[in-house]
Amino acid sequence: MDQKILFEELEAAIGYRFRDRAFLRQALTHSSYINEHHMQKTDCNERLEFLGDAVLEIVSSEYLYLRYPKDPEGRLTRMRASIVCESTLDFCARAFGLERYLILGHGEEVTGGRRRASLVSDALEALIGAVYLDGGFANAKEFICRFVLNDLEHKKLFFDSKTILQELIQKEDGGGHLSYELTGETGPDHDKQFQVRVLFHGREIGQGSGHTKKAAEQQAAYQAILRLRKEQGMDEICI
Repeated sequence: MDQKILFEELEAAIGYRFRDRAFLRQALTHSSYINEHHMQKTDCNERLEFLGDAVLEIVSSEYLYLRYPKDPEGRLTRMRASIVCESTLDFCARAFGLERYLILGHGEEVTGGRRRASLVSDALEALIGAVYLDGGFANAKEFICRFVLNDLEHKKLFFDSKTILQELIQKEDGGGHLSYELTGETGPDHDKQFQVRVLFHGREIGQGSGHTKKAAEQQAAYQAILRLRKEQGMDEICI
């Protein structure tokens, strides 16, 4: 598809139209493309990623500071870390299909680059940097609030699922023992998919899969939380 059409598609998805699409193109351009086409190193999205990371940190810090006025610095720091971590940003980016618009080198493309969380999360930070340079802080803040800080409680439940599950088990059964068991793995080395189950006193309470064992464990823990919530008749879990 024509690159202009792709750019227009992405702008429609994020609700922001670039005045200078050179920023958008750079935000989407991975270093693998630059290397294969013998372009300048600074033409890839790494510098924009550096900038976007800083903008994301200040916006998320302000958001948490104002939303949780009674929480101490340590808790706010932990919450911010879970918001800006690789897996969360990858999740946020895929919500509007950012991976589809990345400009990758052929080698990165054929080895599954669009499915790599590190690559997609970096591109989201670069896109934040691009919006900041093109439209200023207010537009960058609006973008972050819309795509990163939205539905924060659900995201925290998912990405802190192992910790939350452990706390739930300890609350219900002080001596409860959780274990995670790898049940299988599929795919080539560059694109592995792991299957994991979580056991409570030897009883399976959740299953998950992911491109890393950690991601699979998080998914399994999340499914276990949902199961426990249903079994115990809880409408929600306090986090």
